[in-house]
Amino acid sequence: MATREEQFHYINKGQEDELECHGFKRDKVKTSVTAVFALCTLGLLFLVFYWRPEWFVWAQFTSCAPGEADVVLLRTMDDYRTWSKERVNIETKGSMHHQISLLETRCDGDTHQLQDLPTLSVDSSPDKPIIQGGGQSDDQSSRYFIHHCLKYVWNAEKQTFEKVRGLDSGMPCSLFYTLRQGLSSPDQENRRSLYGDNAITVEVKPYIKLLFYQVLNPFYIFQLFSVCLWMSDEYYYYASAIIIMSLGSIGISLYTIRKQSEMLHQMVESHNTMLVKVCRDGEVCSEVTSTDLVPGDVLVIPANGMLLPCDAALITGNCIVNESMLTGESVPVTKTPVPPQSSDLYSPEVHQRHTLFCGTQVIQTRYYGGEKVKAVVVRTGFSTAKGELVRSILFPKPLNFKLLTAAYRFVSVLVGVAMIGFTFTVAWMALDGESVGEIFLEALDLITICVPPALPSALTIGIIYAQRRLKKQGIFCISPERINICGLLDMVCFDKTGTLTEDGLDLWAVVPTKNNSFAPAIQDVSQLPLGPFLTAMATTHSLTVIGGNLSGDPLDLKMFQATKWELEEPGSEESTKFDMLVPTVVRPPQTMVLLHSPDKREHPYEVGILRQFPFSSSLQRMSVMTRTLGSDHMVVYTKGAPEMIIQLCKPHTIPADFYEVLMTYTESGFRVIALACRPLENKVRFLQAQRMERNEVETDLTFLGLMVMQNALKPETTPIIHQLREANIRTVMVTGDNILTAVSVARECRMVCPGQQVVEVTALPPTDSTPPNITYTVSTKHMEPQEEIKGGEIAVQMEDTVDVDDSGDQFHFAVSGKSFAIIRKYFPHVLPKLAVGGTVFARMSPDQKTQLLEVYQDLGHYVGMCGDGANDCGALKRAHAGISLSELEASVASPFTSKKNDIQCVLTLIREGRCALVTSFGVFKFMALYSMIQFMSVLILYGVFANLGDTQYLYQDLVIITTIAFVMSRNSAYPKLVRQRPPTSLLRPPILFSVIVQIAIQLAFQLGAFYFLLAQPWFVPWEDYRLCNDGSMNVTVNTTDINATVGPTLKPCTVDYEDESDQGVWTYESATMFGIATFQYATLAFVFSKGKPFRQPVHTNWLYMLDLIILTALNVWLLLYPTEPVAYFMELSQFPDFTFRLWLLVGAAANFVISWLTEVLLADNNALWKWLTSSYHKHHKKKYQILREELLYDKDYGLPVGVIRPQGTGKEINSNVGHVGGTRSGSIDESDDMENSTYL
Repeated sequence: MATREEQFHYINKGQEDELECHGFKRDKVKTSVTAVFALCTLGLLFLVFYWRPEWFVWAQFTSCAPGEADVVLLRTMDDYRTWSKERVNIETKGSMHHQISLLETRCDGDTHQLQDLPTLSVDSSPDKPIIQGGGQSDDQSSRYFIHHCLKYVWNAEKQTFEKVRGLDSGMPCSLFYTLRQGLSSPDQENRRSLYGDNAITVEVKPYIKLLFYQVLNPFYIFQLFSVCLWMSDEYYYYASAIIIMSLGSIGISLYTIRKQSEMLHQMVESHNTMLVKVCRDGEVCSEVTSTDLVPGDVLVIPANGMLLPCDAALITGNCIVNESMLTGESVPVTKTPVPPQSSDLYSPEVHQRHTLFCGTQVIQTRYYGGEKVKAVVVRTGFSTAKGELVRSILFPKPLNFKLLTAAYRFVSVLVGVAMIGFTFTVAWMALDGESVGEIFLEALDLITICVPPALPSALTIGIIYAQRRLKKQGIFCISPERINICGLLDMVCFDKTGTLTEDGLDLWAVVPTKNNSFAPAIQDVSQLPLGPFLTAMATTHSLTVIGGNLSGDPLDLKMFQATKWELEEPGSEESTKFDMLVPTVVRPPQTMVLLHSPDKREHPYEVGILRQFPFSSSLQRMSVMTRTLGSDHMVVYTKGAPEMIIQLCKPHTIPADFYEVLMTYTESGFRVIALACRPLENKVRFLQAQRMERNEVETDLTFLGLMVMQNALKPETTPIIHQLREANIRTVMVTGDNILTAVSVARECRMVCPGQQVVEVTALPPTDSTPPNITYTVSTKHMEPQEEIKGGEIAVQMEDTVDVDDSGDQFHFAVSGKSFAIIRKYFPHVLPKLAVGGTVFARMSPDQKTQLLEVYQDLGHYVGMCGDGANDCGALKRAHAGISLSELEASVASPFTSKKNDIQCVLTLIREGRCALVTSFGVFKFMALYSMIQFMSVLILYGVFANLGDTQYLYQDLVIITTIAFVMSRNSAYPKLVRQRPPTSLLRPPILFSVIVQIAIQLAFQLGAFYFLLAQPWFVPWEDYRLCNDGSMNVTVNTTDINATVGPTLKPCTVDYEDESDQGVWTYESATMFGIATFQYATLAFVFSKGKPFRQPVHTNWLYMLDLIILTALNVWLLLYPTEPVAYFMELSQFPDFTFRLWLLVGAAANFVISWLTEVLLADNNALWKWLTSSYHKHHKKKYQILREELLYDKDYGLPVGVIRPQGTGKEINSNVGHVGGTRSGSIDESDDMENSTYL
């Protein structure tokens, strides 16, 4: 028997998709017992197993070691801890014999030694790890399972299941070049058996199959149960109405699911089956189907481009690629070969500029001489970047939404109440001697009354209306359930470029150097003399000619167009100029002569770009290797972030006033780019240049000067940021730009208000002599005079619960990506405080953006993210509400996509989200009260052995409830975003108070009406008539007055019932309960339909108001003046006393007034509830609220106190300093403008 530790292990440990894996073997005894129980329950047991797969496994299988398992149970390690089961498959060695190339192993040994070994058998090398999880067990068979479209294979050495990986992990870059010859046919076949087809298969399920899965939802199963019960009780009309409503709701869901499946299918089908050219068996090129590709294949990229069917690492030539599918960026990017001499381990994320991703379009290729452009396949199928994107859509993370959790809890309470009513009904009717069938029919009917089957449809309708309103405003939604979550957003993170600011950058000026000092700024680039600076501007780019037009990064385009130079991509006939074919040649607009060429000849001034080192967000720079025609040496030109470039330059070439000049421009909101160059030695030739490492080239540079780019704010940005501030929604900037530029933009758009300080946080990693440390720099520049601040509107960062008298004490942290990474690693406990006070996060990589959002979510924020799609996909998917401003294919990863390219969509989405959320609460409360009103009235009638008639039920359920549910959600969002936030849960005190008190009010009026009926002198209890018809007693009834009023009335003992089901319906009690309940439904529909501040006033929903007016008129008519045919149809016994009817109407009016006043004066009284719950909120605050108060009030957080240094493990911080007037530790350099200080 395996021990408990052997029976489960962790898969993908430490990763986002970490799973707990439990092994199980089939137990014949358990299986037999389960089959008997399933037979006894008519298959319902398997329905429960469908909902709870872990129960299915526990009921039929016995726990065992995963390596022996027939089935594995997988449990996620997130907050939801959801279970899933997968069947373990076994393949024998005969069908899966691996002759695995050494390149597939994790290369832990010496690279040069490994290159000498061509292949390695798994069986012959037990000391080497197997191919990324492709291990073999002792019985020469392979055990594997498929989970979320990925294959996991049993690793006998590590005793664990591992995800099958390609060449994307653990492989040095240099080893890709040993695969130039391609795979042998046997090796390709073996890999094919391991990896399977290279295809991203999205099944478009037929409607009948989708319907089957949809109706197995617990709510729809309950509806089916209710419909069957009503049919057996001959309640056909409403049962039919519920069937129609449910089918409509299911139909909409099926259409949405099918449409998305078709969209995904079309998105991937184009590259699933296509002909590609590969090199195999010694560079023999042949055409194969893309489904046959495996990691290790050498793909030949044609000159006219192709759609990539896999992820591949480029090893020869350059490619111009459109990656809009992945990044949302429409600008083509240049891909260059993997560094041939690099021993760095290859990673598609790190080496993006050398990787061709699946689904992207290669527009054209550039090559040297006659060599083909080749790439080595590294990932196939669902393991590719596009496969991951599709998987994230097929298997989205569950939403942690309090409305859904509270709704299930609320329904469980209703079920509990229904069970109480069920027990009462069974006991009461059993004592009365009713038949068992009748007892259970009536008791089960009570459950369907208490738990409304129409609830899912009613809630779905509100979401559909909201989605339609968003679509009309240019916002498309692929995840409708997130609309309600948008109403809870209390923070929005914005990308800067293209989101807050305009897409394009304008070249404002250039600042060249002269004699190692800055020359005056030049705004007209044509005034620049021909030299290194101008040549650097003309060459440091990745522009290409596509269709006769220049295409590339907008910044590169602006820079190059400012030089007015010409760019040419020459053909092979021009290759003699530079001894070797070069991708790009640039030249000035006028012919210029190079007089001092080594060969004493005159040449036109042309510069050939021999090699590119593409821009890297982690390195923050790009470089090119160039040679001027006629020159005997090459020159390296580099451009990038000024902070990064000066680290690579010779110190004596950097102007002494570099930082002052840089800050002058960045603090004014300009984007600054530095240029540098380096002449290479004459002995460096073309082939040698192609093999040089990037770090060999980008060193000992000569600083050339600065390029100053202007990036204007979009006109909509500042007003929208102001409205978000007014609504108490925090705004944060997360950008890849310079920190000072980002701070300037934050001030300009009023993320940082006038009079508020910006505290720049800098973290340094440990060195041999110093531990890691954090310093804080308080900037007093650009602190504009403080605006007059109204009470309650002090700052965007403050909650209503925090009152700060002096808003000048407020500050905003500004953090760079480099410091963020160091703090996250060495000071993890400081990170939450930094996030709470942070407003500007600059130089952030895509992964860091996602990590920041996770920090905010852990602090209790509901976070929105708005970006233009480029490098924001991860953050857009991670946020509670991701809003993409890109309409390209990458928007499929974002829940919301805006057609308008400005942040107005954020306001719209929050307004509509609040409207939809409040509507959902209102609809849920109304449906719950509707069920309780009907439950209470029926329970009262059961107490006197009476009941409502089928037509009365139909009128209440179909005419009143269904019409109200359809039109109640049509209110539009309120145009102004207010500071008040909607409730986050149904279990909030005001909502619970509203529901409980309204139930009590309705019950009081029902009981009042009932006992008022009993007090009438003409009233004869139905019990007397029932006993009379049973022959238990004789009663003489004078029906003269009754018959004079209306024909159908209480039947005397001498009259037999036409139908047994009429018994207990034609009664005064039933008529009274029916009359008062119908008014209560209309009353609560109006009371729960909220208007301001989240929805338009109820009178703007004209269809809803018309419905309420008509229903109220019908109710009055049925109570006061029904005609004889109508009364007969409605099964209403009419009261002999008209005054009694008037009193019932007065009671209904009083019911309306009291319910409305209770809701308005008590349930919706925010000041009252704030006072009542102040003590609770004082001791039950969210994490970010606690940290915010510490930052605002504690002088150690709000005043400069020195330099922080960690102690011990780096997890504690001891400032070792005192307060104001105390001693400061560390060296603090103070000046008029800047002051180094520390905030903890």
